Amino acid sequence: MRGAVRGVPLLLLPLLLLLPRAARGAAVCGLCPGPPRNGSLVSRFCESRPDTESDGRCCRERGPAPGRLLGLDLSNCSLQSVPPGLAEAAAAIVLDLTENPLTAVPSAPFRGFTQLQSLMVPPALECPGGSDAWQDVTVDRSSRLCQGQRNPCNSSEQLAWPCPENSVCAPDGPGLVQCLCEGPFHGYRCLREGAFPTLLFGGILGTATVSLSLLLWGTQRRKAKSP
Repeated sequence: MRGAVRGVPLLLLPLLLLLPRAARGAAVCGLCPGPPRNGSLVSRFCESRPDTESDGRCCRERGPAPGRLLGLDLSNCSLQSVPPGLAEAAAAIVLDLTENPLTAVPSAPFRGFTQLQSLMVPPALECPGGSDAWQDVTVDRSSRLCQGQRNPCNSSEQLAWPCPENSVCAPDGPGLVQCLCEGPFHGYRCLREGAFPTLLFGGILGTATVSLSLLLWGTQRRKAKSP
């Protein structure tokens, strides 16, 4: 059927993109076949909690809808680099990347992983953010275990990019920080004072979404009618 993607009209696609990630499903759970491997860090974590269940290589909160992703087992997945879809697992508490031909585990893909407390990587690689980003780092023949993510904002060392005036430092993943504006400031470098124009922003976003949807729908209808 033209004008649709897998049975979904193009008019509805922008609305689907606004749904929570949990409702859309996390593609990262299907990067490798099967459930979390028996005896793995994620498998043990999932088995220790009665409120969780397996979803592909993920461990989720149990519920009628796809629950929050708490663990992800990507061990032995032939990964040569950290997958770009890893951001879908930003709420994970445990994550396993061992037994992969990874060349590095950079910090950038873990931006937003503020809940991550246990991460296993190949033994030859460093923990994202470096050892100082974790409370405990243990190395054996098969893995490097990074445990207890530290809050960089509480460090005695000066941040490379200090937060501007009217903002506060907040953790944003292993060794990463973000600057959050303090009310009533907002905008670039938190220089604008006053309430954020939520209604105006929502109205503009909604109008743009509907206009784009109608444009795409009309374009697809013309293509479908053309011989």
